Amino acid sequence: MTQPPIIILVRPQLGENIGKAARAMLNFGLTELRLVAPRDGWPNPDSGPAAAGADIVLEKAEVFETLAEATADVANIYATTVRKRGVTKPVLTPEEAANEIVVAPGRSAILFGAERSGLETDDVAVARSIITVPINPEFGSLNLAQAVILCAYEWSKHQKLASPPKVDLDPPAPQVELDGMIGHLFGLLEEREFFFPPERTQVTQRTLRNLLTKPAWNSLEVRTLRGVLTCLEDRRRP
Repeated sequence: MTQPPIIILVRPQLGENIGKAARAMLNFGLTELRLVAPRDGWPNPDSGPAAAGADIVLEKAEVFETLAEATADVANIYATTVRKRGVTKPVLTPEEAANEIVVAPGRSAILFGAERSGLETDDVAVARSIITVPINPEFGSLNLAQAVILCAYEWSKHQKLASPPKVDLDPPAPQVELDGMIGHLFGLLEEREFFFPPERTQVTQRTLRNLLTKPAWNSLEVRTLRGVLTCLEDRRRP
């Protein structure tokens, strides 16, 4: 079975951003985080709140002084960057990289650079391939967590992660209930002389009926709207 990719943050700056990256990882089943020379040291008190419960990722995070040490046991290294930086390497989308990772022998790692400047040319040179996200050329500005989540999500598509629980919807109301609601509305409108001129009554009622029968009203929704109509009806009575 293919091991999940390691996420390596190279010279990350803010603890908050490390926490957000950890949160993005755990959402899609990744737990192995490595930090290379974090600017503010490690552990960082700002990372915990930003991780929003992804404590297992932060607790297991390993710290390395150099990228060489952090990647010593990794066979397949991918560098994320919006620019090729003059390095000639295969350029992949996150989806293409994920497709490679799930079948590649050995450990894989994805490198992410510092928030302000990204990976340096020497960092990219270590990688076998480059991951680049197709992005608006006039605004190529992803934050660290966004970049992590794009890659983590594409990898997760190959895994059997649990889907969000399905919520059963109430069945549509029977037609007799819907007809009762529509009749109730028409009755109130007739009292208010809404249907004018008289020769347009049939067309107007047909339009309203089409409008009211477009959604699949359930019984609770029908009763709620009937309650609204009854309230309006009662308020106009002396």
